[in-house]
Parts: sequence; C-alpha cells; structure tokens
Amino acid sequence: MALVVCFRSAVSLIGRFPALAGIDLDVGAGEVVLLRGPNGAGKTTLLRACAGLTPITAGDARVLDSDLRKDRRSVRRRVGLLGHASFLYEDLTVEENLRFAARTAGKSSDDVRSGMSILGLDGRLRDVPVGRLSAGQRRRVAIAGVVVRQPELWLLDEPHAGLDERTRDVVDGLITQAAAQGSTVLMASHELERAAPLASRHVAMGGGRADGRIPDAVPHAVGVA
Repeated sequence: MALVVCFRSAVSLIGRFPALAGIDLDVGAGEVVLLRGPNGAGKTTLLRACAGLTPITAGDARVLDSDLRKDRRSVRRRVGLLGHASFLYEDLTVEENLRFAARTAGKSSDDVRSGMSILGLDGRLRDVPVGRLSAGQRRRVAIAGVVVRQPELWLLDEPHAGLDERTRDVVDGLITQAAAQGSTVLMASHELERAAPLASRHVAMGGGRADGRIPDAVPHAVGVA
C-alpha cells in the first residue's frame, strides 16, 4: 500500500511546547484513520501539519510525497482541511467562498455546483454573505469547501461538530465515498459512537505521540489540541 502520510520522530512546536513530540505515523492510500485521544494529545496539530500549515521542526514528515520540512506549500493544493476555524471570508457570499476554494485547488465551476448541492447550499443561501450565516450554516460551507477541492487527503477535525442529524449523515456518506474513490481520510473526533464505525483503523494519541494507547491524562498539555 502506498503511503500518503509518513511521519518519523516528527516534532512540531507551538512556542516552546512540543505539540508533536516525536510522532511516528503511517497512513496508506484509501484508509480512513480515526485519531483518538484527550484534549492536548496533538490531534489538531497533526492535521494542520499534514495540511502544510504548521511547521515540522525536527524529524521527518512526508505527505503525498512532499517533504514537509523542505516545502509545505506544495501539498496544500492536494489536501482539504476542515478545522476548528472555517477559513472562510465573511464578506464574500457562500458561492464566492466556494469558487475561491475551487480555484486554489484547480477545480471547476461544476465542482462548486456539486459541493453546494451536496451540502444544501444551492438555494437561498447561495448569495448570502458568510458573515450573516449561523454557526451550523458556516460549518456546512466549510465542509463544502473541502468537497469542491476533491482532495487526495481529507483532514477532518471534529467533522460532525455543530451539525444537524441530516448533515451528519451527509458527512458520513462523504467520508465513505472519498475512501471508496481512493482518497485517504485522517480525522480526529471525540464523538466515537459516530466516527468509529467509519474508520478502517484507529490511532491513539497522547502527549504529541501516537503510542497505541489512550492515556488517562496528558501532563503539561492543557489547552493544546
């Protein structure tokens, strides 16, 4: 199986704090991997590092054959990150935000229309500025922003958070479909009853490492996800 993510003793610092403290991780093509662990385990930092947003300061880290220590920018076009922040422009409409997301990934207007339709954004919400949307509606636009990019690697941080039941079902379908079409999904979630059945493999994280177990507590990691 070809590796999409390959980390070896990878370290990422937030200030002086090692949010990733020498993590080893392999994720193969077509896998759906669930990251499990308490707040402060390093899950969010790992996802952001895979997206090329958080630097790796030591060790080795490759995503889609890109060396993240040498070039973080080249991987960004090929991944889709759903994070805690929406990465949306509040003064732009829903459609304008999604067209921008599509352009940055080299995708077409057809991809925008498809993403809007899947997330129920092709009706009255199409021309509404994002700044006027509810939190749940913004989350749907953020998910659509990942969909229109058609990424090779989906990076999902709490993908079901803030969504109604119908949209949660849509997200489940998107994850399953992405893997079936050969993409890879790496997600972090505390909603294990919802997320666990979607995953082909679980990885336990704690203290910035993936060590195969879920610790009861992570010392000195309060406030870092």
